Amino acid sequence: MLKLDGLTKTYAGQRAASAISFEVLPGEVVGFIGPNGAGKTTTMRMIAGTLEPDQGRVEVMGHDVWSNRKAAQAIMGYLPEHAPLYDDMTPRTYLDFLLSARRVAHKQRQELILKAAEQTQIHDVLERGIEGLSKGYRRRVALAGALAHDPPVLILDEPSDGLDPNQKRVTRALIRDLSPGRIILISTHQLDEIATLCNRLILIAEGQVRADQSPREFAAQDPEGRLDEVFHRLTSMPAQSGDGPS
Repeated sequence: MLKLDGLTKTYAGQRAASAISFEVLPGEVVGFIGPNGAGKTTTMRMIAGTLEPDQGRVEVMGHDVWSNRKAAQAIMGYLPEHAPLYDDMTPRTYLDFLLSARRVAHKQRQELILKAAEQTQIHDVLERGIEGLSKGYRRRVALAGALAHDPPVLILDEPSDGLDPNQKRVTRALIRDLSPGRIILISTHQLDEIATLCNRLILIAEGQVRADQSPREFAAQDPEGRLDEVFHRLTSMPAQSGDGPS
């Protein structure tokens, strides 16, 4: 499982994450939601091992992210909100570079590249320069990079950012196809995406968990089942500890 235990991070005296604890089991697609500055990206970076917490720990399928970071990162696919791409590469050479860095054998790399390209529908631009790709294609190239090594754990920060409605549809279908047996955590501002894609949501505000339940249970807190109304009410609550947002 993915397990967070008391994860805390402070910047310049402001709590970006305050004792965040939850678990995600294989087969779960969990939507990680909250307003801007809530601490979502900070938390996801700590899960992925790119940012060290002040307190607490993250365990990924038995591997502590900080005491055994290489082993933990080897089984994770991480899509940052602003994923870095190399403009002088093509999607093929970019994916090959990522897989080579993970010490995947050359023959297997080619098979995995083609599979990731088909999954994210970038096969038609594999040989084009990344510099000339649209924002939607660039985002899908970055997603292919997170998926290419076929990891059992996916940490996806705004995977639909920059995608048009058709591309979002394809990406959501892909995540559904990938979900059996995998741990998937998705950060998004799109509540409709949570309702259609996730079987559980975790809402944070001011660095604290405010809700952890199914989208149906979350919506049921409003008489008309409006996710945005429940979101507004829960994120407008004052922080219990007095800590401010990131």
